[in-house]
Amino acid sequence: MNIAIIGSGNIGSALALHWKKAGHHVQFGVRDIAAFKGKDFADANAIHVETIEHAVQQSDVILLAIPPMAIHSIIQSMGNVDGKVIIDASNAVSSKPDPYPTVYHCLIDTTNAHIVKCFNCTGYENIKNPIYGDFAIDMFMAGESQQAKEIAKQLALDCGFGRCIDIGGTDKVQLLESMAFAWINLAIMQKMGRNIAFKFLVR
Repeated sequence: MNIAIIGSGNIGSALALHWKKAGHHVQFGVRDIAAFKGKDFADANAIHVETIEHAVQQSDVILLAIPPMAIHSIIQSMGNVDGKVIIDASNAVSSKPDPYPTVYHCLIDTTNAHIVKCFNCTGYENIKNPIYGDFAIDMFMAGESQQAKEIAKQLALDCGFGRCIDIGGTDKVQLLESMAFAWINLAIMQKMGRNIAFKFLVR
């Protein structure tokens, strides 16, 4: 797959390494290539860096790991995304992309892309390494597009997650963000540490 990652922080960088290793063509989309702070990381890992619009137009899949309030300007920068798959990995925990409750809802309302919420409900340490002893932890997703969900599922498996579990449609997107807040609460507020994770078990 051709994948554009917008947001080269811990989450975006961890996903970029997994997907490149899995054989996908990955590039970062940035506002200003000359001022890109992740240049050394990108160069060290042979990941291309393009403007947001160029990266998006060359890709079939776009991963957004951005602050929620940035989505309005990001949408303008991406250009035409009709028919593309966009994975929303953001969390509107402390700020929302007004007037929308989440980035996902903004994308659904303003684009003709296939949208899925995924890769948002755990810390970057678990995305970087989803293996706990003999177990691979699980990833979760929500949204209406089955096409986007199939791609998110494959990309989660490419990262080493045990499963990518579908928790429902648009009405479950905020539940998935609440799941992220639950992880943040346990890891940081309850001081359990960031090396904790969710595993879905069936008897």
